[in-house]
Amino acid sequence: MATTKKVLITGGAGFIGSHVVRLFVTKYPEYEVYNMDALTYAGNLENLKDIEGQSNYHFVKGDISDEAAMQQLFQEIMPDAVLHLAAESHVDRSIKDPMAFIRTNVMGTVNLLNAAKELWKDDMDSHLFYHISTDEVYGSLDDGGYFLEDTSYDPKSPYSASKASSDHFVRAYHNTYGLPIVISNCSNNYGPNHFPEKLIPLCINNIKHNKPLPIYGKGENVRDWLYVVDHARAIDTIFHQGKVGDTYNIGGFNEWKNIDIVRLLCQVMDRKLDRSEGTSEKLITFVTDRAGHDLRYAINAHKLMNELGWKPSLQFEEGIEKTVAWYLSNEEWLENVTSGNYQKYYEGQYG
Repeated sequence: MATTKKVLITGGAGFIGSHVVRLFVTKYPEYEVYNMDALTYAGNLENLKDIEGQSNYHFVKGDISDEAAMQQLFQEIMPDAVLHLAAESHVDRSIKDPMAFIRTNVMGTVNLLNAAKELWKDDMDSHLFYHISTDEVYGSLDDGGYFLEDTSYDPKSPYSASKASSDHFVRAYHNTYGLPIVISNCSNNYGPNHFPEKLIPLCINNIKHNKPLPIYGKGENVRDWLYVVDHARAIDTIFHQGKVGDTYNIGGFNEWKNIDIVRLLCQVMDRKLDRSEGTSEKLITFVTDRAGHDLRYAINAHKLMNELGWKPSLQFEEGIEKTVAWYLSNEEWLENVTSGNYQKYYEGQYG
């Protein structure tokens, strides 16, 4: 690739995307980093207030489901590489409105692939399309085994089906058109800036306000958890060292039952809020299980660790302490997100 890269990061105002944008802007001042985000409910430019003044950072409001807009954007920016994180990602929302996930995750990804293919057609080898995906495409595990890079896809929700489809299209464009691609599939992320509809930030917010903690079924579902900053580091590693055409699984070797995570959060929050031990656990409320709820996800990340030298930087208990501390010290961010006021930030900055 060119020494000075123009890197387009889609979904860069989202939870994971904002950490990737921050890392690339600060670690690679020679790169021109373009953050494109549609700023739907989960896209929040307040996530990047600390770097928005950097000379190598550029924000572009755009929707990947708009084919014409993507073609135009690629011709204007002429990116050397794409880091594609933009996606609808909440399983519950996919059950209620699967078409939104097809439009964004499938059609949106194909729009980006077409734009990249057209722009790079005369010089494919000096570019890269990096597609960031999820471990949910693999389906559900029983009590044994791990997802490997060659595990057969078996998506169980409209969300995971849409991501599986996008993964297939990315590989198809590599095999059919020679588009230089790499794919990573990651386990559940947690950490700062997470929109509070997901388990960990939802529980932190609800415990703080003494609201019920809704747990699906009996809370027996198992997930592998990774601190979001470690995911951003893995993406950086794969982007610069990964083999074109390959897939890399990213995980923390860190399996927890949902109910055990919630109980840990209750203990940490009680301590940090000076509440008597056991106070927050009384807020736990079991609700009807989610339709098609996968029992267990577990990633084997040995390929990434052995071939590229990446490994997680901290253990889950330490990451939870840091995460809770961040939310408690960023009450304005949380208030803006839960009230919807964060959506006014774009108008104030770019209106």
